[in-house]
Amino acid sequence: MTLAESLARTTPGGVGEPTIDCDIHVAPASFEVLKEFMEPTWKSLIAEWAWPGPPGLATVHPPGAPSSARPEWRDGPQPGTDLEQVREHVLDAWNVRHGILNCYYALDSFRHPDLGIVLARAVNDWLISEWLERDDRLRASLVLPAFITADAIAEVERVGDHPGFVQVLMPVRASAPYGNRNWLPLVEAIVRQDLVFSLQWGGTAPGAPTPTGWPAWYVEEYAGEQQVFMSQLISLIGEGTFQRFPELRVTVLDIGFAWLPSLMWRLDKEWKGLRRMVPWIDRPASRIIREHMRFSTAPLDAGPIDEMVRMLEWVGEDVVLFGSDYPHFHADDVGAFLAALAPEVRRKVLSGNAASFYGLR
Repeated sequence: MTLAESLARTTPGGVGEPTIDCDIHVAPASFEVLKEFMEPTWKSLIAEWAWPGPPGLATVHPPGAPSSARPEWRDGPQPGTDLEQVREHVLDAWNVRHGILNCYYALDSFRHPDLGIVLARAVNDWLISEWLERDDRLRASLVLPAFITADAIAEVERVGDHPGFVQVLMPVRASAPYGNRNWLPLVEAIVRQDLVFSLQWGGTAPGAPTPTGWPAWYVEEYAGEQQVFMSQLISLIGEGTFQRFPELRVTVLDIGFAWLPSLMWRLDKEWKGLRRMVPWIDRPASRIIREHMRFSTAPLDAGPIDEMVRMLEWVGEDVVLFGSDYPHFHADDVGAFLAALAPEVRRKVLSGNAASFYGLR
C-alpha cells in the first residue's frame, strides 16, 4: 500500500482535511547544485581538492537501503530533490496546507570549520531560493555548521528571521548532549529568533552510536537510534534547559512516539526519589515534555490500532504531529491509525497541533 492510499483511509472521502506535514526530507540532487550558492574562491578550492561532498550522507541514509525510500518513489530521480516532484508526491497528494522541509546534509561528518560555514550557508540559501520562494505552502529547518558554536549562532542570526524558516535542524547525535551548558548560547539564539529546536535523525558524533560500543550492521544502528533520542531528551530535562528557557519549543522527528510513555513514566518515577539532587526541575518530566515537546507520527511503530489510540491518550493528544518522513519507508498503516481517532483528535494530529506549535495560520 502506498502512503497516499493509506492516508486516503483517514476519512470516507479521503484526506479532505488540510494537513501540515512537519517532516518532508529534501536534498540537493548533487553537490554541484550547492556550488551556485558559494563564492568563487570556495568553488575553486573544492574543485582543486576534488572533494565529493560530506561523507556522512551515505551512512545516515544509505541510498540502496529499503528504509531510505518508499517503493512508489524509487523510479525516476532521487526523491526530494525537485520541487515539482515534491508537489506531486506530497503537497498535492494529501492536501498539505504547509509542509516543513528538512535537509540533513551531514555537515557534522567533516571537520573543516570554514568549509562547514560555507556549506551551511549554501544549503540555507538553496532552501530559500529553490523551495521557500517558489511555493508559499513550504516552511523549512535551517542547518548549522557543526563544530564552532559562534559560527552556528551567526548562521541563526543571518537567516533565522526569514519567514520561511520555522525551526533549526539539530542532529540527534552530537559532540555532547544538548542539555550540556556549552550549548546554552546556541539555544538562547534559537529562542531569541522564535525558532523551534528540532531534534532529528542524523549526526556523526565522535563516539559510538550505542552506550556500549560500535554495532556491526546498519540494522543494529537503525533500530538502536531510539536510545540516542532518549538520551537527548533526558539531558535537556535533567540539566534544566527548559527552566533556563521557558519559551523553548522542541520537536522530535523521525522516531515516532510509541517509545515515549515508558520514558515519561520512568523519568517521573526517578524524579520523585532523586529530586533533591536536581532542585531546578520544578515539575514532573512528563509535564515538561507535554508543555515543550512535540513528536512526529513516523515511524509509527504501530501495534494493534486500538492500542495505538490508547497510547496517544497516554502521551497527550496535543503532543503528536503528522509527519510523513518523506521519502523514507516505514511499513506502518498511518491511515488506519488516523481513521481510528475521534474527528477532533484527528484534526489536531493532522494540522492543529503543528499550526499551534509552529505559529502557522
